[in-house]
Amino acid sequence: MEKVSPTYINFASILDPQTRAQNLKTASMPFIYPHLASMPDAHPGKGAAVGSVIPTRGAIIPAAVGVDIGCGMIAVRTQFSVADLHGLNRRNLRQAIERAIPLSAGHSNKRVLPSAEVRVERLAGEAADAGFDPASYSRQWMLQLGSLGSGNHFIEVSLDENDGVWLYLHSGSRGVGNRIAQRHIRVALDLCDKRGTTLPDNDLAYLSEDDEEFWTYIRELRWAQDFALLNREEMMDRVLYCVAQWTGVAVEEQERINCHHNYTAREQHYGKQVWLSRKGAIDASAGRPGLIPGSMGTASYVVEGLGYAPSLNSAPHGAGREYSRSAARRTFTRDELRRAMRGIEYRDTDAFIDEIPAAYKDIDVVMEDARDLVRVRHTLRQIVNVKGD
Repeated sequence: MEKVSPTYINFASILDPQTRAQNLKTASMPFIYPHLASMPDAHPGKGAAVGSVIPTRGAIIPAAVGVDIGCGMIAVRTQFSVADLHGLNRRNLRQAIERAIPLSAGHSNKRVLPSAEVRVERLAGEAADAGFDPASYSRQWMLQLGSLGSGNHFIEVSLDENDGVWLYLHSGSRGVGNRIAQRHIRVALDLCDKRGTTLPDNDLAYLSEDDEEFWTYIRELRWAQDFALLNREEMMDRVLYCVAQWTGVAVEEQERINCHHNYTAREQHYGKQVWLSRKGAIDASAGRPGLIPGSMGTASYVVEGLGYAPSLNSAPHGAGREYSRSAARRTFTRDELRRAMRGIEYRDTDAFIDEIPAAYKDIDVVMEDARDLVRVRHTLRQIVNVKGD
């Protein structure tokens, strides 16, 4: 742990100058209390760095939540062991999942499936209670429920240290959440302009609790967070069905964990109520289960929070990028990706070069930096990987 300034504590042993500078700017905002915590996987982001835990009093920075509101992880521990999968073709499972779940940016379901109807109805009711129509952001938002997206979002079948089979999935609030975020980022900037507020970075524009727009954002933010959670639930249920069809045996859930890592919640820290924005971080309150994925082809973790106060009861959300997507494409090759994915069933395409493990921080270093923040319960290794272009 490094105390960089009175309002900035860093937990990353690998931290580039750009990320440090971003964190210093964010930590300089007058409503930060008690301090910004930079997670071990921190890397540059829009305005605030990814891997930042940002407590604020009386104000909130929409860009410090991020544009994929509610993005996070879900995992299910099954009754299967690797022995139960002997003789089964993993490619068949990968392709079944790819048919069951829309992948890639802009892709959605053609209709609301029966499995999603109750979830869509719940979200429609929540939106009505919040006083807004999600169709004003995305006309077909209900068709996005149960779709993965692209980038670092994934679906995996993994084995733990005892060869137990886990299903592991990463996604968020899709296009509707992105549009909600983008609108409120613009609103915050317009309000700061009207107030004549000087900002260290325009993406640190904020909404004040005195603004009606603040509470509009909070209502729509909470809806998008719930959309993201239910989106993961819907996809996981489809994965469970695919696995049952593949093995010929119904999946018995031994455990299910669903956690955000891009969100805001009302919490108490150092004796005061704050709006705590975790932009690329999970809740690591004492005893709380959590999920920390590695990069494509490296270990992922099931963890339990230790409730470490200086980290604001938070922990990293993954490996964290060291190379931008464009830099990774210039640096690495498809053959290098193939070597990194040896033994893992995945779709072999140039589209995933920018997701190669070497483009990310070493997950072992990240987890060592997080040793005071979480306890590792399970270490997972992938045997099937599904991603969108």
